[in-house]
Amino acid sequence: MATTGRDYYEILGVARSAPEADIKRAFRRLARELHPDVSTEPDADERFKEVVEAYEVLSKSETRQLYDRFGHAGLRSGGFRPTPFDFGSLADIFSAFFGDDVFGVATGARRARGADIAAEIEISLEEAASGVTQAVPVQVAIPCAECGGDGVQPGTSASACEDCGGTGHIQHISRTAFGEFIRSQACPRCQGTGRVIEHPCETCSGAGRVLEERSLDVEVPAGIHDGQRIRLSGEGHAGPLGGKSGDLYVLVRIRPHERLVREGDDLYSTVDLTMTQAALGTRVNVPTLDGELELEFAAGTQPGEVRTLRGRGMPVLQGFGRGDHRVLVNVAVPRQLTEEQRRLLAEFERTADDETYRPDEGFFEKLKSAFR
Repeated sequence: MATTGRDYYEILGVARSAPEADIKRAFRRLARELHPDVSTEPDADERFKEVVEAYEVLSKSETRQLYDRFGHAGLRSGGFRPTPFDFGSLADIFSAFFGDDVFGVATGARRARGADIAAEIEISLEEAASGVTQAVPVQVAIPCAECGGDGVQPGTSASACEDCGGTGHIQHISRTAFGEFIRSQACPRCQGTGRVIEHPCETCSGAGRVLEERSLDVEVPAGIHDGQRIRLSGEGHAGPLGGKSGDLYVLVRIRPHERLVREGDDLYSTVDLTMTQAALGTRVNVPTLDGELELEFAAGTQPGEVRTLRGRGMPVLQGFGRGDHRVLVNVAVPRQLTEEQRRLLAEFERTADDETYRPDEGFFEKLKSAFR
């Protein structure tokens, strides 16, 4: 049965009256755009399969007439089955459709891409702010030096698989009243390689690859966030039989800072003032990314006030400038007092009036604006 319920003409972007040449041209264009080796779209695999299925139906007059009259239901009742394939067999499908390869490469066993590698590093907040280069140890599969990645013992050679003729895939052709339908699958004898190795390389046991311990330098850009990944293209495992290497993905973790908290590109910290410091005013050193910074607090500083240090936050990743550093004021209230201290505070409270505790005008607006 059909694997998609969408209209085949819509998939190919042609009118229902389109001639065969227009259908073929549309298929070639979409195949080049959507093939997973070319496209970076996340749904390219499924869209490509839809395009192949649509062309299978509309390229043959019998199935096209059946579809035009009865739709998908007519194809199901007529016994149509779309070609099941992995992407290693698509070259065979194109060859069956056009007599050549739509991508301009020879039809045959497809060289698979090597697997990706995942690694993880941990850096400090200061290193995240300045950028850092860190060595990452990895175990990676590389082409065997003894056989050059061919998997064959030097002095011998591999032979073409007789079952698939060296293509790596076997085609099954079904003939129905509606035409021929082609199904392709990986050759079970050669596992899709198209070759049979009688004398495998003794170093790599015919795999064509060996494991090697490596240390790769990873450049961490300034402003990176916790949990972001850095991709090193081509630094993953080598593909079999000379296939393209995979990638290395490095997960970056940032250690929590003792006194600074990050939120986006901004930093937050607190400063503790005594009750008398807040009332009389003082100068206090506060930690920043650039070292200790002396801040002056005016007399009457209130708990919860926020001092914003513009441009002293984290660098903007792949951008310009820096975020801000916001310092929240905590005021410590004494828990234990001597008799003399109690007497003095009581005297102060007796002489205080409403004006003594009058808040600044717009204090709450200032507080809200500090966090915008």
